[in-house]
Amino acid sequence: MTAVAGGVRALARIVAREDGRGGTSLPVLDGEGPLALRRTRAFGAEARVVVVGAMSGPLGGDHFTVEADVETGARLHVGSAAATIALPGQAKGEARYDVRLSVADGGELRWLPEQLISARGSDLHVTTRVDVGATGRLVLREEQVLGRVGEEPGRLSSRIRVGVAGRVVLDQELACGPGAPGGWDGPAGVGGCRAVGQLVVVRPEFADAPVAARVLGDHAAVLPLAGPAALVSAVAADALRLRRLLDEALEALDSLG
Repeated sequence: MTAVAGGVRALARIVAREDGRGGTSLPVLDGEGPLALRRTRAFGAEARVVVVGAMSGPLGGDHFTVEADVETGARLHVGSAAATIALPGQAKGEARYDVRLSVADGGELRWLPEQLISARGSDLHVTTRVDVGATGRLVLREEQVLGRVGEEPGRLSSRIRVGVAGRVVLDQELACGPGAPGGWDGPAGVGGCRAVGQLVVVRPEFADAPVAARVLGDHAAVLPLAGPAALVSAVAADALRLRRLLDEALEALDSLG
């Protein structure tokens, strides 16, 4: 971790590797400052890691980076101990939270952190970039909550880019809160909802049996991507309802494979 005049710089790295005994080892598990990493009990061949927020933030001017590499044959599940709250800080300028993930052929990653809450007065830019091998498997969930109870949100912008076998299958941006393009809260945006989420599922079998596009209730939809992947987009009145929508969507996709 590095503390500079403009904020805190912190990096967390995870490498998951097949251990040769039917499980997954973690030769690299290294977190700094606000990005503490803890290994928890494995589930079968799957190693499990929890990101524990050891400090408040990200605050204005902070720059956090999380990297995870899943090698051939390894299985990794990453969650977080609690929601991440973007807060205003003394330093001017936006905070940044970068996530860099890679899944090799035959590897599997389930990236399921808790919600990101955009508190009033905060300014956060999130980027998530994922590269998946042709026979890799991915479940990735992102959830953003616009403001704490009874408050307006801060400025939140996010971009998620997913590539499979070197081909980009998803490149999507979202901006909410003060300074965001007009209409972000309207019918073509979040429609007045306070929580917005995405679920990306990559599976080799989707290449031969693509997921069909369909609407899930009034506030969620499943869309096939241009590759062995599917995207679920959802909005909800609050974080609890959003999680329920995404869990139901994942259960439906799991039933296909």
